[in-house]
Amino acid sequence: MNEDIRIHSWPCSYYLDSSKQWIPGKLSLTPLSIQFRAGRTGELLLDFHLSAISEIKKESSHLIFSSLTILEKGTKHWFSSLHPNRNVVFNILEHFWREQLLSRQEAGAGAALESSKGKELTGMLEGSQKRLEDTAKVLHSQGEQFDNIMRGLHKIEGDMDVADRLLTELESPSWWPFSTKLWKTPLESKPKEAPAAPRREEGILLRIPVIITHRTDSSAKPGQLSLLSSGLEIRDCSSQLLHRFETRDVDDIWVHSPYEISVRQRFIGKPDHCCRLLAARMPELLPVLQLHFSTKIQFLEDALGFAGAGKSSQGELGASLWQA
Repeated sequence: MNEDIRIHSWPCSYYLDSSKQWIPGKLSLTPLSIQFRAGRTGELLLDFHLSAISEIKKESSHLIFSSLTILEKGTKHWFSSLHPNRNVVFNILEHFWREQLLSRQEAGAGAALESSKGKELTGMLEGSQKRLEDTAKVLHSQGEQFDNIMRGLHKIEGDMDVADRLLTELESPSWWPFSTKLWKTPLESKPKEAPAAPRREEGILLRIPVIITHRTDSSAKPGQLSLLSSGLEIRDCSSQLLHRFETRDVDDIWVHSPYEISVRQRFIGKPDHCCRLLAARMPELLPVLQLHFSTKIQFLEDALGFAGAGKSSQGELGASLWQA
């Protein structure tokens, strides 16, 4: 089932109120729920839906130890000793929790209901239509780029004709009576070039909120990923540009799971630039990303294993589209 897919797991300690003690184990995030298993016995001590969460906060236990609290149906759950650190876990949990609430509001339902086969097919058709529209935008933009290239080639060809005539004039003997005419005729007969049209602002094909990680287990900060016809833009939560990947500069895109990718740009003589991006709406972006970077995107072995999991979630729809 899709609920069993683990997006991330973090070693931590959970305060078990019944025994009044901290239990070491692992906190796990799935697309729809949060789970905690005890480290020694592997017993599932906690399992609740993301939609049941009322609040996620950073607090301190015993006024000393940094902790993370999750308020679920009036019950506060305490987690401490989080690895790699509390901020990373908080940012990722809050991101998926907020996206779950937004998706529920957009659906207009108070609880997640299992859709019928007819609704599932309708959703797939609507998704395919949107992908086709995005594809048409990409092809239109690429057509404009080809037109600009052809105009540039025609201009280069014209400049080469003029240069050839000038060289012919310079090489002609001084007594040649038509030298002045040959010098002036091409310039006088050449029509004036129309002024270049102002460049239009590039449109955004798709923009989604993401969690940005530059180094593994170092930091995870919220931001935005924008897919443009000419590349990718990564911005922070204040919409400040962090990095722009031109299409020709992207060397590799690794798909770790339906929710996580890495983008790498290689450099000569200095370290490569690599960003790891995690997003709840990543399955929505992946089909368009695969179309735009078909020769550079690679699905890792772990990502391929998600293709057969689940039936009706957004992540599974994205996985089925990859296989198609």
